[in-house]
Amino acid sequence: MREPLLAVFAAVLGAIVGSFLNACIHRMPRGISIGNPRRSFCPACQKTIPWYENLPVVSWLLLRGQCSGCGARISPRYVLVELLTALVFWGLWVTHGFPLAPVYWVLLSLLIAATFIDIEHFIIPDEITLGGTAAGIVLACLVPAMMHADEWWRGGLLSLAGAALGFGLLWLVVEGGKLAFGRKTHKYREPVEFEWKRDGDRADLRIGDESLRWEDIFSRPSDRMFLDCTEAAIDGTAVRPGRLSFHYDRVAGDSSTHELDRIDIISGRLTAIIIPREAMGFGDVKFLGMIGAFLGWQAVLFTVFASSIIGCAAGLAGIFMARDKSGSRIPFGPFLALGAAWWVFGGDRIFDWYFLIFSRGAHTF
Repeated sequence: MREPLLAVFAAVLGAIVGSFLNACIHRMPRGISIGNPRRSFCPACQKTIPWYENLPVVSWLLLRGQCSGCGARISPRYVLVELLTALVFWGLWVTHGFPLAPVYWVLLSLLIAATFIDIEHFIIPDEITLGGTAAGIVLACLVPAMMHADEWWRGGLLSLAGAALGFGLLWLVVEGGKLAFGRKTHKYREPVEFEWKRDGDRADLRIGDESLRWEDIFSRPSDRMFLDCTEAAIDGTAVRPGRLSFHYDRVAGDSSTHELDRIDIISGRLTAIIIPREAMGFGDVKFLGMIGAFLGWQAVLFTVFASSIIGCAAGLAGIFMARDKSGSRIPFGPFLALGAAWWVFGGDRIFDWYFLIFSRGAHTF
């Protein structure tokens, strides 16, 4: 009777943690402190949500996915995160028990929060990656069994090694990918209208019906974007047709360079655009380092392999669905999270099986 009750407790705890993760998912990318004393509130009408309307899963169902104050729709993501976290906590307890399940609860909570933030905002906050790495190293010292070790110092060293391998491996991928695939060219059959427009400290680039945030285009100070224009104007003054060369903060064209913070609108028609791109974001590098800190070097290799397969399939689907768009991209963090979760729920056995077959094959030669 004891074990089923503990499993139910794990699921309930997971739903409660999922409610907290929803707050993290909403607040972190918007710069709202998690430690902000203000209680949960409706983003539409700012109404403070009372405790009885903030019960995991139950409240969303009773309110039929609507705010009781203004009737605004509450995203299904809230109940999805709570149900997913409850299921994950239950599964980890049933699969691993004490003391590993509580450790993996921390890791999977970080993976869930990072996944939903990356899907919506294309970022993984440092509070998750760097804070998670530190937590993984500390927990490996307290629970060395998570690294299959007996002494605390050995668990800590293996966690550090896993974090270093995860960080270093993806860093090499990012730098190598930048050298090999650092630009993407998109050509148009007929000239299309474009408009770069500044609004205070932010700007957007519109090409036809598609709009790109300026900060999403440039990842490094050295990045450059090129527009091949049949006509162009800077704040209403026509410039010679040809190639406009953009850095994040300036544009060069017509034998002159202009600071973008002194320009309101650049418009015209273009036939081609060359956009800088990364193999993946640097947040993914730190994210894999965090995964290595919790799971070790073997899990890093498995996660990279599994996430690459999942990511390739999703990438091909994304290319097909967005083949006429110039700036479409797919976040890689969720695939890393899936690969790490796969490891926690049995990927280590696949890893051992593969290398057993590999070692047997090597002995036959």
